[in-house]
Amino acid sequence: MTDELLMQRVKEGDLSQSAVLYHRYHQRIYHYLGKMTGNFTMAEDLTQSVFEKLINYRQSFNPDQKFENWVFRIARNAFVDQVKLNGKMPRAHSIEVTDLENIIEDQESSTEQDVLLTKALNALQSDDREILVLTRFEKLKYTEVANILGTTEANVKIKVFRAIEKLRNQYFKLSTI
Repeated sequence: MTDELLMQRVKEGDLSQSAVLYHRYHQRIYHYLGKMTGNFTMAEDLTQSVFEKLINYRQSFNPDQKFENWVFRIARNAFVDQVKLNGKMPRAHSIEVTDLENIIEDQESSTEQDVLLTKALNALQSDDREILVLTRFEKLKYTEVANILGTTEANVKIKVFRAIEKLRNQYFKLSTI
């Protein structure tokens, strides 16, 4: 059954179907929020919040839109709300070693390059980091990212190109230290 049909059932009152959606998406949402906040404990709380909002705002789901875009928009809004609550986004220097280990945990071997890439990603501004997380780590299409961010596909392409350049520069800067 498609995500959209499951969400339609949730919208109609069959809340048990939200468990299936949670099972399909909680890891992706958790990793997205972890990469965005740099704090995997906070990401865990925010992920729970996203799925609570999924149920609370189920009536706003449009079955003609893609569920994946809708749930990532909820996750993005949860992240933005958290940043507003805390006043600013954590930077790379505030990321704990255990959080760094969680970021690369699902890779077979943690190499120095993985650590440098993670540090470089965390050193980027949140907008640049977000565009890379959505397109490269979550593997969303540019049109889907445009939908989530409320912009055009062309704008997403430009932002991705610029963010990759910034990431590359940050990576090489860190690798020479």
